[in-house]
Order: sequence, then structure tokens, then C-alpha cells
Amino acid sequence: MVNQKLITMKQPQLGKKISELRKAKGLTQEELVEKCNLNVRTIQRIEAGEVTPRSYTVKALFEALEYQWEEAKNGFADEERKVPAYLYFAFAAGLVYFFLAFFEIGMEYEWFEGGAKADSSAFIGVKIGTFLTYAAFIYGWIRLESFIPNFVLKIALWTMLGANVIWYSVDCYSLLSGKFSLEDYYLVKMSAFGLCYTFLGIGYLTYKKLWSNIPQIVGALGLIAGILIFSGIGVIFGLIPLTLFEIGQLGLMIWAINKIGRTSSPDYSPESVSA
Repeated sequence: MVNQKLITMKQPQLGKKISELRKAKGLTQEELVEKCNLNVRTIQRIEAGEVTPRSYTVKALFEALEYQWEEAKNGFADEERKVPAYLYFAFAAGLVYFFLAFFEIGMEYEWFEGGAKADSSAFIGVKIGTFLTYAAFIYGWIRLESFIPNFVLKIALWTMLGANVIWYSVDCYSLLSGKFSLEDYYLVKMSAFGLCYTFLGIGYLTYKKLWSNIPQIVGALGLIAGILIFSGIGVIFGLIPLTLFEIGQLGLMIWAINKIGRTSSPDYSPESVSA
């Protein structure tokens, strides 16, 4: 019979309980796999307390171990996670940023050509809007990292956020004061952002077995875009992989939001990331 403690049991206690039951039955992890149609790595991670399984996974394990399930299932239903509202806001901000960025690039080109200098207020407005929406999007990813942990990506995201604060502040000061022009430091700014995108790409590459190989594809696009932008001479060519990279980030975010809205599970949590 399942006791009251098991009804509210969370990790790592759940993993320890399953491990105890398995050993009491004299089963190896491989033998338990055959009984409940899971893979060995999933059982290893559950027993180690690395992930919280879905209720039907716990049910399958309990049934395979001939342990009463019905009295325990309500406790695990309460462990389903609700999607934080800020993640929806971050995704919406990311969409707005995606389109605003094209306006910003176009206005920068016109500014360098001398055709937009009479309308600096509109240019500043677009830059502020681009910065705020991108900052909200990046911060959403920083918060999302707590659900799909990746230390390398977390540092890269904070680095990118910091770079945006610095360079957009410099841009606005340049446009407002007129003491120096965007052209004076543009290549330095692009090189800095190139390094940041390279770092972000590496961060996504460190995910393993999360939503197939999509994070690795997104990471590779970020890496290529970052290298091209950093080189200076490849800035224009870097816009293609950069655009695909940002679309990939949006796609990964909405996928993660969908997963969080269901529940935490071994299928959702990423494998360990590279050192």
C-alpha cells in the first residue's frame, strides 16, 4: 500500500524510492527496462534524481515493480508546472524584435548613405524599440534556462544582454549628441556582436538530445553568423544565417513553452551539456 509520504514525494526522494523497490525485487536497471518499455538512461536519471518523470512514467515503473499506483497518482499531478506569463511576453517581444531589426538595418544603411540624417528621432525610436524587445526576449531565454539548464548558454545570454545595453546606449548618445558618428565605431560594434553571437551559438550547441538535433542546428547557424559578422567583411553574408538563427531561437522557445505547459519529464529535460 502506498503511504502518505509517497503521495507528495518529489525528487530526489522519488528516485531513491524507485531504486529501493527495484533492488528489493532483485532487478537490474536493464531488467526493469524490459518490464516498463523505458530506456536505461531514463531510469538512471530518474533514480539519480536528475529529472521528475511524468505521471504515466511513474505509473509504468510502479506497475513493473508491482507497487500500488492509484493512491499515489494524485500527488504527481500536482507537480505539473504552469507556464510563467513572462515566457509568453518574451516570445511576443522576440517576434516584434524580429521585424523591428529589419527596419533598424535599413535605417542604418540610409543613415550611412546620408539620406536619413534629418530624421534622427525616428531612428532613435526604432533603436530603442529594437533594444527593449530584444532585451525582453533574451531575458526570457535566461529565465527559460532554469527549465532546460545550460550553464554555457546562460553566460552567453547575459553577455549578449550586456553587449546590447552598452552598444545601444552608445548609438543613442551618438545620435542625440552628434559628438561622433555611427561610422566611427561601427566595425568595432559589429565585431563585438559577432563574438556574442558566436558565444550564443556555442551555447546552443552544448545541448544534447533535446528536441532531436534542432538546438545543434540553431547553434551552428549562430556560430556561422557570429564568425561572419565578427570578420567585418562578411557582415552582409552573415545576415542570412543570423536570420535563420533568430527564427530558430523563437522556435525553440515556443517548443519549450509547450513542454513546460504539459509537465516536466525525462523526454523534456535535456541530457547533460558538454563541459
